[in-house]
Order: sequence, then C-alpha cells, then structure tokens
Amino acid sequence: MNTRISLIIAIAFKINILFFSCSGDQLDRTIFIPDEKDPNLPAYTEWGYNSFGAIYDVRTYFLASNNIVPCKIIHENGKLQFSLHGIYRNDIGMILSFNFPSVPMSNFEDLLNLHDFEINLSELSDDDCIVEMHQDAVKTTLTVHEGKLHFKRAQLLRVDGSVNRVILSGIFDLRFIHNGFHRPITDGRFDLGITPNDFYIQQ
Repeated sequence: MNTRISLIIAIAFKINILFFSCSGDQLDRTIFIPDEKDPNLPAYTEWGYNSFGAIYDVRTYFLASNNIVPCKIIHENGKLQFSLHGIYRNDIGMILSFNFPSVPMSNFEDLLNLHDFEINLSELSDDDCIVEMHQDAVKTTLTVHEGKLHFKRAQLLRVDGSVNRVILSGIFDLRFIHNGFHRPITDGRFDLGITPNDFYIQQ
C-alpha cells in the first residue's frame, strides 16, 4: 500500500467498517503473513489479505495462491456456496466448497449478515449443508462426520469514501471420508476481500 494510508475503525451494531486510502489493485493481492506456530500457514488476520490456509491430511497444506482468485461466493435458492480456491502439494489446484442455508441476499454487501455466523457441520443433514472438494477437475461430495465453519468477522471496507468490498475472516476444520479413507482438514483460517466480481446471485 502507499505510505499514505489512513485507517479508521468504526464499530457499529457489531459490524466493522474500514476506511482505506490506497489503490484497489493492491487490495486484490494475496498477502501471506506466516503464522507464529506454523510458518507454512498464514496467520489469522482480519485485514482482507485475500489469504487462507489449512493443513490437509496431516502432511499437506491447502493454501491460497496469487495466481488464483481465492474465493467465489454464489447465492442461489436460499443457499450460499462459499468456495475456497487454492493449491495443495505446491502446485495442484483444489477447491473446497461449503453450501449452506442463508438469509435472502440482494447484493454483496448483504454478506455482512455472516458476521459471527457459525455452522457445526456434524449437526446438519445433507439437505442442510453440503461440502464439496474439487481436485484435478474431479468434484466429490464429502461425507463429513465432524467439523465447523465460523465466520468470525464481516467488515465493510471503503476506499476513498466508496464501498469497495466485504472482508470475511474466520476459521474452519472438518473430518471426512474421501475415496474410502478418513481425511482431516485442520487449523483452517481465511481472510478474504469479497468484491462484486467474487459474488453472484442466481435468481
């Protein structure tokens, strides 16, 4: 960002509004801040760094990449599809999608409704929540027996006085059956700046 950065944090009705003076292009980059305990993972942040990461199957990392838009969100028929797009094993593409019931939404600013919203994946039926994994262009619906997705904070970010994006920050983990084997995804965290280009409403 430019050396001239003005930042004001206003908290109203539990929703943060961030004001920045910098270019939109800089806000679209993925910024990796290493975690203190595990430097292979990004630290948990709430600044819209367009980053996410998790430990996949104990020895592999699922991470955001500067070459891939890290998140896409679709609202359709009362459900929200929250998809993390990244890589594992250094260069193999992977998408992890959470599909769950949602309040009605008319534009991307309505994502602020996800503030402090948590889903216990083990308590929902397949009709309530579906978790999908895309690897090597193959989509698989996972049999999840334990897990959670927690949107800890939703913030509206303004650049030069205009709404620019919604920042979604949170954590996730799950344990599931994939190709006949038990696999975990642990220590998941995300910090994403969602613009109108990343959000789509299917009427």
